[in-house]
Amino acid sequence: MFYIGIDLGTSAVKLLLMDSEGKIVNIVSREYPLYFPHPGWSEQKPQDWYEQTILGIEELIQDVDKSQVAGISFGGQMHGLVILDEDDNVIRPAILWNDGRTGEETEYLNNVIGKEKLSAYTANIAFAGFTAPKLLWVKNKEPENFARIAKIMLPKDYIAYKLTGVHCTDVSDASGMLLFDVRNRRWSQEMCDICGIQVSQLAKCYESYEAVGTVLPEVAARLGISQSVKVAAGAGDNAAAAVGTGTVGDNMCNISLGTSGTIFISSKQFGVDRYNALHSFAHADGSYHLMGCMLSAASCNKWWMDEIVGTKDYAAEQQPIEKLGENHVFFLPYLMGERSPHNDPEARAVFLGMSMDTTRADMTQAVLEGVAFALRDSLEVAKSLGIELKSTKICGGGAKSPLWKKIVANVLNLRVEVPESEEGPSMGGAMLAAVACGEYANVEEIAAKVVKVVETVEPEAELVAKYEERYQQFKRIYPACKPLFR
Repeated sequence: MFYIGIDLGTSAVKLLLMDSEGKIVNIVSREYPLYFPHPGWSEQKPQDWYEQTILGIEELIQDVDKSQVAGISFGGQMHGLVILDEDDNVIRPAILWNDGRTGEETEYLNNVIGKEKLSAYTANIAFAGFTAPKLLWVKNKEPENFARIAKIMLPKDYIAYKLTGVHCTDVSDASGMLLFDVRNRRWSQEMCDICGIQVSQLAKCYESYEAVGTVLPEVAARLGISQSVKVAAGAGDNAAAAVGTGTVGDNMCNISLGTSGTIFISSKQFGVDRYNALHSFAHADGSYHLMGCMLSAASCNKWWMDEIVGTKDYAAEQQPIEKLGENHVFFLPYLMGERSPHNDPEARAVFLGMSMDTTRADMTQAVLEGVAFALRDSLEVAKSLGIELKSTKICGGGAKSPLWKKIVANVLNLRVEVPESEEGPSMGGAMLAAVACGEYANVEEIAAKVVKVVETVEPEAELVAKYEERYQQFKRIYPACKPLFR
């Protein structure tokens, strides 16, 4: 049988076709526009997501026996606010995870409602990118749209709805809304009251590996697949990537170098970082995880290469970089503000330390190192909670760079393990679909069977020491610059 994993990203939807043994049969990617109607705002049209997803599935399965397609599931960009009216029409463009407009609402939630209450209700505090502040923004700034809301959804869940007619979400993605009681895996009535909504306006919540329904007859007809094809709830992109890299069970770690960057630590036990610098979310395997999220990771390198240097040949730009741990240039990677651990939507990117002998390669190196240093910030919080890690899996577009993997291994002093498939969220989605269809008993079973490590990057003691010194300098830059961002 075949299983389709849909990774609904910020720049494109990536679709993966996997067979029963976990072998990747085909991969397709289709882009859609991203809109910035005001500085710091970030939006997309849900209709664009669905249109490109359907076209992508058609391309994905065009050369296989379509009768063998058994299941579909997702990894999807988290936190985005999708609102539907009573006829299930999209009311306004989706407000995305990296949108920074909700400063007032975030401040209200954290300082008026209070971080202690939020943490008690949801295991998290408010961040500008979370869904609840966006909902309050619509309530405050677009009351006519707020009054029309019949259903509140997340990006990937809109695709699931269009495929099945079911309003659904999953525990991992719901965890990032600030509307979900993570410990008890259910909607928080208190948060609904605070936001002025009814629980009935939220989608039914499933475990990530549970089937929510089957494809609608018209969808089956268009794609040439059976009406019995199951659609599983899926997961937020980071939880799906963790499944795709085998980061399930207890005390496992995955680093994702995608548009955003994350450090993801799985746990059998529910736990909360008392400083709320790390997110405490439900995991797609039925347990929990802690996660540090930076808003700009591989997108920093893309911005630097595409917009500033003016090239698409990323590998060529990295080729001259040799002297690791000795760069005199630093880069703060806060192009869209920052989430973990600073929770500062007004933070911005900074280059520091250039001199007359600074080269283009130094600047490129600083961008790669700046992202690794920012991931280290979140790792330091995890260490303060008594979490000890020796290794991490890695995935995302940035993980294709041998240089970047080496930098990450030495900045974080972790063994970096590269899975055979770097298609984290889409692979995870396909694996969740296989569990939903009964191909495997649970998520840990399919991860043990399917995920294979094909490369290991070991930290080097001398380089770790050099980067330790650089990191101690790096972490002083943000506090020094913070007043200038206001």
